[in-house]
Amino acid sequence: MLYRIAAIKTLLLSLFFVCYSLQTFAQDDKKNEVLGRRPNAITTAVPFLMIGPDSRTGGMGEVGVALPNDMNAQHWNPAKYVFSDKLGGISISYSPWLYGLGLHDIYLAYLSGYVKINKLNAVSLSLRYFSMGEMELRDYLGENPLGDGVTVSPHEFSFDVAYARKFTKELSMSVAGRFIYSNLTTVSGVSGTTEGIKPGLSGAADISLFYQKNLRAERLYKSIIGFGVNFSNIGAKISYSTNMERDFLPANFRIGTAYTMYIDKFNSLTFALDLNKLLVPTSPIYKTDTNGIIVRDGKGSPIIESGRDPYNTSVVGAIFTSWYDSPYGFAEEMSEFIVNVGLEYAYNDLLFIRAGYFNEAKTKGDRKYLTVGVGIKYSIFCLDASYIVPVNQRNNALDNTLRFTLSFDLGVPIVPKASL
Repeated sequence: MLYRIAAIKTLLLSLFFVCYSLQTFAQDDKKNEVLGRRPNAITTAVPFLMIGPDSRTGGMGEVGVALPNDMNAQHWNPAKYVFSDKLGGISISYSPWLYGLGLHDIYLAYLSGYVKINKLNAVSLSLRYFSMGEMELRDYLGENPLGDGVTVSPHEFSFDVAYARKFTKELSMSVAGRFIYSNLTTVSGVSGTTEGIKPGLSGAADISLFYQKNLRAERLYKSIIGFGVNFSNIGAKISYSTNMERDFLPANFRIGTAYTMYIDKFNSLTFALDLNKLLVPTSPIYKTDTNGIIVRDGKGSPIIESGRDPYNTSVVGAIFTSWYDSPYGFAEEMSEFIVNVGLEYAYNDLLFIRAGYFNEAKTKGDRKYLTVGVGIKYSIFCLDASYIVPVNQRNNALDNTLRFTLSFDLGVPIVPKASL
């Protein structure tokens, strides 16, 4: 009885923390309005790499870097795989995109899997495919179709492989390599439209750490705490033309924690918090004339009034300068952090109910939404679904749509003995 009372107290404190955080986010947005900070969202190439692909985390506000028992850890933190009590697993996810606008041919498909070599090592891979549907090419005014009504089917995909190693009973690390292909035109032979345009190719790497520890819990059946960090999409810039500037990949820093308390043998609650920030240059403020036109120097380059020149920054350099290059200073740097909070209730590892919140600063994209989700597990199969509920007037590509994930466990492992 005492441990159940303690669990209720912990739940109430967690809910208070979430409510307090949401109030703080709202105050920060209001402060930005008072100070006159204009929207200055960070843009990169191939943003599909940043989309949370699975429904479990999708129902928990897209937290994931420290979430335990994660079949889709390949995206969030592959170092978690070595803590799995299964031999391996396979997961398939489907996320419709802009479905609420009547566009039924835009979607994200994701396939991932992992295998534990032994108690200390695991390998994993994933394939991500993003279809942008079919569209008709028109002239630069958007009035007349090109040729005889040329249509294109833009699409992007990535394939990655990761290796994870457990160094102690509580600490693991992983490295991953990724191939990226982005074809936004898929057409040739139309005069005056796509000369010099080509699919974008690049490669990237991830490095991540995960720490998980069983805690003493006198008033609980047991409890587990985890911490994770992931540096992802660190790779060469990508270009779609031989005569255009190369664009940054969405290099990202994600850090978070998760706490799971088992109230008894059948009931558990998991609380998770993630913070993530893009490691790419923030757009500077360019000098403008009285008509709002950007002023250029003698070489034709725009004059920067505040901030740093993103085109003269290397990939490695951006990892460091992205922490202090915002034209509005430290306050804007802090607003570049996306905050995710999530909660999951599990009953006997059979039924899962989830909720979460995703918050992005108003000047950095203004994505704010609640998420809910449910999961049902039977034997080696698990079906998860999630749903996004927007909390502001800004549309989200996944507003009012369901995401689905079907996963398969490969059973309890039989591994050779290995000591740490």
